[in-house]
Amino acid sequence: MSFEVEIGYSSHRGPRPQNEDFAGAVHAPRGEESRGLIAAIADGVSSGGHGLEAAQTTVIGLLGDYFATPDTWEPTVAMDRLIAAQNAWLADHNRRRRQDSAMTTLTALALHGQSYTLAHVGDTRAWRVRKGEGAATQLSVDHALDHPDLRSRLTRAVGLDDHVRVDYMQGELRIGDCFVLSTDGVHGVLKPARVAELALATNAQQASDALVDAAIAAGTRDNATALVIRVLGLDARQLHDELGDARRLDPPAALKVGEVLDGYAITALVADTGVHRLYQARHAQSRMLVALKTLHPSRASDPEERAMLAHEAWLGLRVGVRGEPGFVRVHERAADASALYTVFDWHGGRTVEQMLRSGTRPNVAEVVAAAVQICKALGRLHRHGVVHRDIKPGNLHLGDDGCWRILDLGVALSGREGAAQRELHAGTPSFMNPEQWEGAVPDAGSDLFALGVVLYQWLGGRLPYGEIEPYQIARYRRDPVALSRIRPDVPIWLDHLVRKAVARDPRQRFETAEEMLLALERGAARPVGAPTATPLARRDPALLWKIALAASLLFNALLVYWLLFLPR
Repeated sequence: MSFEVEIGYSSHRGPRPQNEDFAGAVHAPRGEESRGLIAAIADGVSSGGHGLEAAQTTVIGLLGDYFATPDTWEPTVAMDRLIAAQNAWLADHNRRRRQDSAMTTLTALALHGQSYTLAHVGDTRAWRVRKGEGAATQLSVDHALDHPDLRSRLTRAVGLDDHVRVDYMQGELRIGDCFVLSTDGVHGVLKPARVAELALATNAQQASDALVDAAIAAGTRDNATALVIRVLGLDARQLHDELGDARRLDPPAALKVGEVLDGYAITALVADTGVHRLYQARHAQSRMLVALKTLHPSRASDPEERAMLAHEAWLGLRVGVRGEPGFVRVHERAADASALYTVFDWHGGRTVEQMLRSGTRPNVAEVVAAAVQICKALGRLHRHGVVHRDIKPGNLHLGDDGCWRILDLGVALSGREGAAQRELHAGTPSFMNPEQWEGAVPDAGSDLFALGVVLYQWLGGRLPYGEIEPYQIARYRRDPVALSRIRPDVPIWLDHLVRKAVARDPRQRFETAEEMLLALERGAARPVGAPTATPLARRDPALLWKIALAASLLFNALLVYWLLFLPR
């Protein structure tokens, strides 16, 4: 069942001359429906009539920018950054206004997959109403002074201080759940049992109208606003759902050509790494070729490998489901799947590794065109907040359709991976930047360094720093030889670009994929400079001590010879 909700909104100024409440809700844009929706309510407070402005800008800013954040971000992270930015803006305006300051409460609710995330500041409230529970359950805690005469005095609000502390809460969604976001003009005069009774009446719009009308009838002395959200259907493709499948399902036993798994007829075993198995299969109904990735039977009981496969499936859905060029599209697993596996689109073609093995000398123009496509894909990946961690010739694929794609997100970092995957020293040693061997955390720069190594090997036929083993101590003692010396047909601008990408000093490398892409597209028109030679002291600090020791020994030997054998 797809994600589906019913929303109702009602607001009344009550006995006040102006309504300073504001609320709204926004669905995820088309193509990203699995991200659900976000709703928010705010109650403006001011000394000069700017409370509505504070409430409006806070709600509109949060709702307008929430789905612009990378969908790999955890909801609390996205909301925290947006609320902090709005708070800084509002606090700065208050400093300029001095006596005419404005602030606002905020309660925001994000519904996604089978979970909800609540962000709360101030004394607006969030309620959850479930049939059979009687009274409504208050999810938020008021940030106001607990005294009958001072309950309107807020201890926390957006715009009150330079830094705002937000309460967060997450929980499970169920079909039929009803959420009510209310200002104190509503819940200040209605008891939880009455809120539940009115919220469950008929549809969401009638429920919100009933809540506001009941508050006005009860004699509220403030603006009264209610936003009612009723959950009618859930989306099942979120990370926690993939992890649930990884715990519940077992990988299939070794499959033979001709066997059928959940409607997929196996046509070939493509790869067996000892950790994963990759099959080519054909869907019985659509007749479409797909790739099935699952765990090797010897790793079937490893919970960490299961979690990594689930994370890869979820990440592939987030990155590739929109048809973005540069990635392989992932298919959602059927609800009645009998085994743990991930389904990808099948693309014929070759990887850079297969091209290198063929021994064919690559055309420089074709390499540059490929690098442009791969840089664009890496830029998209990094904007999602994802680090690939294993860019290498075997993971860069040219399809029969002429599109380059980045394969294998199995060890990628998204910020949502498990601790074991985050701490794993993943990647191929010869393509890892020097900082990782010194304990640095992989980042976007790690992927760009690896891409530079791929380009150097592709053009020059060898690795810039040679084959590197994990146990090797002296890894980067010599700067790479200029590509133009290995292949005279490599233009100087491209030689400089590739050596800049793999420079020993990270300060000399490209900082972003967009910077590297711009250098590739400009080419000889605006070439980048060649990186400077790495000083010997940085390449091999121990060598200086060895030279000093040798000089000292030689001096002492000459001194002994002079004392013993030369006439005085």
